[in-house]
Amino acid sequence: MALKGLDIFKLTPKTNCKDCGSPTCMAFAMKVAQGAVPIEKCPHMSAEALATLSEATAPPMKSFKLGDHPLGGETVLSRHEKTFVSKTLYGVQVCDCMDAAKQDAVIASIPTVDYERISERMYVETISVRHSADKSADDYVALINKVKGLGRPLLLDCTDVDVAKAAVAAAAGCDFILNGANEENYADMSAIAKEAKVLLGVRAASLDALHETVEKLEAAGNKDLILDVGSASIKDAYANAVEIRRAALKDGDRTFGYPSIVNVAALANGDAHMEAALLSLFTCKYGSIVICSEMTYAKALPLYGLRQNIFTDPQKPMKVTPGIYPINGADENSPCCLTVDFALTYFLQDAGESADYRCLRYVRPDRLGRRQVLQLLHQEVHGRV
Repeated sequence: MALKGLDIFKLTPKTNCKDCGSPTCMAFAMKVAQGAVPIEKCPHMSAEALATLSEATAPPMKSFKLGDHPLGGETVLSRHEKTFVSKTLYGVQVCDCMDAAKQDAVIASIPTVDYERISERMYVETISVRHSADKSADDYVALINKVKGLGRPLLLDCTDVDVAKAAVAAAAGCDFILNGANEENYADMSAIAKEAKVLLGVRAASLDALHETVEKLEAAGNKDLILDVGSASIKDAYANAVEIRRAALKDGDRTFGYPSIVNVAALANGDAHMEAALLSLFTCKYGSIVICSEMTYAKALPLYGLRQNIFTDPQKPMKVTPGIYPINGADENSPCCLTVDFALTYFLQDAGESADYRCLRYVRPDRLGRRQVLQLLHQEVHGRV
């Protein structure tokens, strides 16, 4: 159970030295209790006090990185409570059970979705490389070598210990997660993941079995984990994702305090519309990494917009830098288009320059009212046409 501010204050030096940035030790203790600052920010805390407090004041969900992308670290179940901190990552699945042409087609399609929206790059962040039980280690390694060329972090989805060893060796030099520990092989998989210094994905037939397996891994000294919510059914996967997050954040169960993986490609079973719906569902509840069979612009445009809205701090509105931007090769014969948002931004054809772009003008709403904006637009149009 998390400690209260007064419990933490009793272990502080009580000197009010302000070296931590807070005016008093009590203020510092309250911030630590709220999760606003780490206990280590006090430079005068004794080693004994740090040992006592570090585990108790640690965030309910562990934080990791996959390449440049943060995972975990969440502290609330709903965005309105505070904010979410690590956005859902999207991945595309490719399997060694596919023929070479299909593999090449999937791999070639991954870089095609790549665009910018409100200063954020939207693209497929990771690739899940799945091993089929009827394929050899050589088949799996050959596929990994193909996928490595894209330069994206990988999820090695493999439960065979011997194949996993070969896969980890093949993936050397890139960021990856070994997603393959279960009730039977967890000890061997943990040894492989620890040697490679990578996150280990854990799965089980039930939530109770998953909890027990994670407990065994933690007892063996491995706390670099990510939890696979399963793919037996949509109902079970959704229930597992919610229960895992709720147990960690509301019940203080640190055994479930890890990020999660959701394979919607397996859940949708070839239904493209269902897959798109599940991508949205598990973006909201609560996939840290969500794997699909393909990413197209039809899926990406609404999906990445949804993610950007959910994982943007509501206290820091999204902004576009004012400036001149080319839009679809407009010329002097293009119609003038007016759009207004909360910042009273409008687009206006610029016929005075090379006539191959439009101007993006930024108008401060506290400086000009609607009538003045329209007057300015009228002057611009009649002065340029």
